[in-house]
Amino acid sequence: MFQRILIANRGEIALRIIRACRELGIETVAVFSEADRGAHYLSLADEAYCIGPAAASDSYLLINRIISAAEVGRAQAIHPGFGFLSENAKFAQICRECGFEFIGPPVSAMNALGDKASSRIAAMKAGVPTVPGSADLLKDENEAIQIAKQIGYPVLIKATAGGGGKGMRVANNEQELRDGVKQASQEAEKAFKNAGVFLEKYVLNPRHVEVQLIGDQHGNMFHLGNVNARRNANTRS
Repeated sequence: MFQRILIANRGEIALRIIRACRELGIETVAVFSEADRGAHYLSLADEAYCIGPAAASDSYLLINRIISAAEVGRAQAIHPGFGFLSENAKFAQICRECGFEFIGPPVSAMNALGDKASSRIAAMKAGVPTVPGSADLLKDENEAIQIAKQIGYPVLIKATAGGGGKGMRVANNEQELRDGVKQASQEAEKAFKNAGVFLEKYVLNPRHVEVQLIGDQHGNMFHLGNVNARRNANTRS
């Protein structure tokens, strides 16, 4: 078990990890942007380091600053939480190359499933039914328009990276689609440093279904036995 880990996240996510580590007797190193300076959860960590200005693109998304904080904080491993760099295969690889264990999937799995577009491609190759849409990331607005003509409006523009609904727009016609592709790409670039977006048929009144799985380093995979299904206003998976 690790004696000391760095948490590459903020807020409630970081707080949950800190609490779990304290129960296990593991020391924690927190990082924070200027926007989070003085936040209560930082006082619960054993150490905390400022890694940049308020914007996530200048702090929580800067890999070199996360690694530097881990080195100064003498961490053995880095926990990304979720969001930010948690689905970034490059980050996971750099962590391990720098001598820090990345608490998360192996790089090969992240490359296959680390973003929505590649996950969609993997699902289609495996014969899993998917919502009609683009086969890969959109090259430009014109490609989006051609696909929308094939699958019909309304359509959903989705950022391939991150989550939380950022980089998502619903388009009901061609003009909304042109505007939406630009807006979604810009928002995704700002939030995740990845402007890639793809297109899907917008599903009205869907059910969001989550199946919880957990795996270990020995090749074991466990189904936790619960399926969480709820109605969503849109598809945010």
